Amino acid sequence: MLIEPKKANEILRKAGSTNFINYAEITFRIIPALGLILSADNSKYPDIFKIFGWFMLCTSLVLYFVPRQLHHKFSLKAADILKPLYFQLISPFAFIIGTLLIYSII
Repeated sequence: MLIEPKKANEILRKAGSTNFINYAEITFRIIPALGLILSADNSKYPDIFKIFGWFMLCTSLVLYFVPRQLHHKFSLKAADILKPLYFQLISPFAFIIGTLLIYSII
């Protein structure tokens, strides 16, 4: 996101574009969601892990039932709004959140 924001935008545009990409993306969201839920009791912030984990899991399960074309339309609109500069601006937050996640389980 920071180094190649145009590529991040292109990836966002592909969300929901094919059945494979749509369901693979949703399934890959479920894996960290389950990880948050299952590791919550061993983390420094179990309630936060459980809340975010269950939120991710529930929204992922809902996306399984949203028509793929609707999901793709939404990703295209989001990609139009999120210019490459915005990806660069939010990338430090992704890094910070990832760092806090690692810190929370160590």
